[in-house]
Order: sequence, then C-alpha cells, then structure tokens
Amino acid sequence: MPELADPAPDAGASSPRNAIVILLDSLNRHMLGAYGSREFDTPNLDRFAQGAVRFDNHYSGSLPCMPARHDILCGSLDFPWRPWGSIEIWEEPITVSLRRAGVTTQLVSDHPHLFETGGENYHCDFSAWDYERGHEGDPWRTRPDPSWVGAPSFGRGWMNYDNSRGFFRGEADFPGPRTMAAAARFVEQDAPHHDRFLLFVDEFDPHEPFDTPEPYASRYDPDWEGPHLIWPPYTTAGLASGVLDERQARQVRASYGAKLTMIDHWFGRVLDAIERQGLFESTAVIVCTDHGHYLGEKDCWGKPAAPIYETLGHTPLLVRWPGVPAREVGALTTNVDLHATLLDLFGAESRNVPHGHSLVPLLQGRVRSVREWALSGYWGREVHVLDGRRKYARAPTGENFPLSMWSNRWSTMPLHRYPELGLPLPDDRAVLDRMPAQRVPVIRQPFAKGDRLPFWALGAMGGSHLYDLGEDPDETRNRAGEPLEAEMTELLRTALREIEAPDDQLARLGIA
Repeated sequence: MPELADPAPDAGASSPRNAIVILLDSLNRHMLGAYGSREFDTPNLDRFAQGAVRFDNHYSGSLPCMPARHDILCGSLDFPWRPWGSIEIWEEPITVSLRRAGVTTQLVSDHPHLFETGGENYHCDFSAWDYERGHEGDPWRTRPDPSWVGAPSFGRGWMNYDNSRGFFRGEADFPGPRTMAAAARFVEQDAPHHDRFLLFVDEFDPHEPFDTPEPYASRYDPDWEGPHLIWPPYTTAGLASGVLDERQARQVRASYGAKLTMIDHWFGRVLDAIERQGLFESTAVIVCTDHGHYLGEKDCWGKPAAPIYETLGHTPLLVRWPGVPAREVGALTTNVDLHATLLDLFGAESRNVPHGHSLVPLLQGRVRSVREWALSGYWGREVHVLDGRRKYARAPTGENFPLSMWSNRWSTMPLHRYPELGLPLPDDRAVLDRMPAQRVPVIRQPFAKGDRLPFWALGAMGGSHLYDLGEDPDETRNRAGEPLEAEMTELLRTALREIEAPDDQLARLGIA
C-alpha cells in the first residue's frame, strides 16, 4: 500500500498534457554528474537534472534490452515468463491505450532490436515512427565502405556495423546524433500541431559499439595508440582471466565515456528544442534507461552471466514535471512503474494485467512510497527481490529445472554471428496454458537438461546473493546463509505469488 506523505502536496503541481520519454540504453547511473560522478562529462543531463525529480532507488525489472522495453511499454514484468520477445497477441502496448484516449504517439529510435525478430512489433501501434539506421547489428548495408578497417572486438567477430560504419562521414551521421536530431525536429515542427502527444525516444547510445568521432574518441584516453576498443567483452573476471589487460580496460571504459559525452551533447539539442517551444510548462519529460553496463566493476564486463549487481540494475530516473520543484526521492521504484505513470498522466486505461504503480503521487508529494518490493531478473537465471534497502538474488536449486517458456510469438534474441542458432520450436512436450487473467491460450514449452536454452539463460550460477545495501552499497558481504535470508525468501515467495508467476519459477528456486 502507498505510504502517505507528511508534507502537503506540491502546491504548484499540475497535470501535464504531454509526455516525452527519452530512454538512453545502457546508461550507467554511477557515471552521471547528476548522481555525483565526475569521471565523464554529462553537462546536459546534469542541466536537465537541475530542474528534475531525481529518483535514487530506481531499478530495472526485466533484463536485458527487449524485456525491459516490454516492462515499460506493456506494463507487466516479462522475465518470469520468457527470455526475449515481441508483444503477445493478448497484450496491448501503451500506444493502444493512448490512441483510445486521443493521444498522438511518436517513436524516434535507432535501436535495431525493435525491428528484428523478437521485437519487431513494438513500433506498430505508434501514430508514427522514425527509424535511424546503422547502429550495432542493424542490417543496413550489404557491403562496407572501403574506408572502414574495423576495430578489435574481443572475440565478437564480424558485425553488421562493419558494413555501416564507413558511411558515417561526420558526427552528425552517427545513428545517435541522427536520432536526437529527429526528436528535436518533432518537438519543434510536429508537437505544436497536436493537442496531446507522447514522444518516445528510444536511443541506443551509449550502448556499444562505443564508437565516436574525434574529438570524443580520444577525450578520456589521449595516449591510446591504435584503433579504439569500441566493442567491450561480455565476461566475468575479465582481468583475472586475461580476456583484457589493465591498459585495454582503461581504454574500453574511456570509449564508453566518449559515447556517453557525445550522446549527452545531442541530448542537449532536444532540451533546447523543448525550451524554445515552452513545453516544460505542459509536458512531463522522463529520462530513463533499461539497465547499466559493467565496465570493470567487480571485474565484470558487459552484461555477463552473473547476479544483477548495482552497476547493472540500479538505474537513473529523472523526471521534470510541470509545477514540481527539483528534489530527491528515495522511494523504491522500477521500470514497470513508468507504464502506470503514463496511463495516469493521460487518464488512459489498459487491458493488460498491471505490475506497475503510478509515480504521479510520488511526484506530487502525496505519498512517500508506492511499492514495498520490486522484482528483477533475466529469464532462466537468478530472481532478485528488493525491499528498498536489501537485495536478494535467489539462485535455482539443482540444475535449474523445471523451466518453461510461455509465448505465442516464438522468438529469442538474434545472434548475428550465429544466424542459425535460434530458439528450438515447441515440441510434443508443449501444452496450452493461461497467463494471469487471460483467456487466450498460450504455448507453454518446458525445457529439460540437454535442451538448447536461450542465450541469456546460459552460464553457471554460483549460489544465492543477499546484500544490505544500506550498510554495504558496494555489495562486498554476501549474507546468504544468515537468518536474514529466510525473511527475504518469504518476501520473494510473496512477490512471485502476487504477480501469479509460473509455478516452475518457484519450484526451480526451491521455494514452492
């Protein structure tokens, strides 16, 4: 239940007519000036934060890229049921709810996963969408420009980006800058013509490749010689196992910083457009991300098979709300709450089973909290529960079974290096089941030892992890096995039952 606030609601708070959501992929909270970092320059994000409500206890829900977008755009947690997929036939995205409410919706994005199998229908119900081509694995060009010689990839091998990269002649040609320029054009040229609108900017930067032109490329590592290391490894114990050395590690981190500073610069163009149009008086502007990115913290790199430590799961959320002064909010929140917040803002209703809670009462100062727990995880790996201070990552017992995937849109994350390595089709073990509160039958495919599992379920798990983040924010003392674990186990059981998670989730975790 929401906890009522002691102070009176913000007197100047008003109901916005519009919303702009800017999702920057793999945005590390601990590297932003707004959250106290001085490692890299983020002047425009910091400028935005000066007038925003800063959420200090915000977390990812479903990981990685497409599951996170499902949480935000559909309003229900994805990871307990499937690893990676598009909108199911029984679901409706926020765009459908807003269309019924008479709201114009615009998507601007360079995120290639939105247009691949497993993510290809999230854009369909926007009133309009703009896809800026050429980022990461986007199959934009059939041959490379001969001027591009490639870059070290730590075993990743050839990527579609190697065909695209030579066609970026200057900074403005890179996908991130083009996406932000397109968003600014919408704000200045189209937004004034709509009574109510949602602009959703799904920007893939600062996700890898950490590729930038000069002067960004050398800004944080001017002494580096040779091609910049734009493709980070995905591994645990990267330094300890020799995947990369200390010098390479500094270069990878500097290259991320270069990409962060470049996209911050172009984010400033969008802010300028919003200010010129006077939209801050009528528009809620939300800056968020799907997850962070390990750049050596705990010697982790990328998004490897590991528990979701703070670097990856504790994410930034900044909201500018008309009439609400800048302040810090310590209440526990999660990405799935953004869907409920947008519905509340526009007075719209969804037919989906909601897992989120509107943040509007928090923003307006009417309550001190909106949730008592939050769930987070990758499908097929540890399941995390947080209570605002403590985080418990429960690992499966035994060999990680029973484990089922629930979907009528049979897909998983594309692996461009291995195009034939898709998800096996359902077999004669599959049954028709029901999602919570749904009448549409759904295929439930069980997996067993020896089956080929989706990519994100691979990798060994080293037991459960429990941290008191109030006392141990760096997660150095694993308290699993102490009496506190019983309390957190019960909270996890309660949370999974409340969302009507599949019974095999509780069984494989040993808490049924």
